[in-house]
Amino acid sequence: MAAVRLFCIADEDTVRGFRLAGIEGRAAASAAAAGAALDEAAGRADIGVVIVTEAVAAALRAAIDALRLTHDRPLIVEIPGPGGPLPGRRSLHQIVQAAVGVSVGAEEA
Repeated sequence: MAAVRLFCIADEDTVRGFRLAGIEGRAAASAAAAGAALDEAAGRADIGVVIVTEAVAAALRAAIDALRLTHDRPLIVEIPGPGGPLPGRRSLHQIVQAAVGVSVGAEEA
């Protein structure tokens, strides 16, 4: 079985950071560019996980929801962007803390 790869669709800085970790990605400055990148990733058999920022996910909500309902792959994971989580969303720290049930790292103010 071939290795499952990750793919990032986000702003330029986030994509650059993931590339430094060896994860392929596409920077998307518009909803159209993000949609094209999502279509590309979903069409590739080697892509198992697509990482998108919350802003990209918001712009592509209908397409992401449709993909999740009709395909078992790729898994789409939403992460906060460089500006932090969108209003009303939990931070990555809060998500990890809730998942493990203990405080990790520095306390938030």
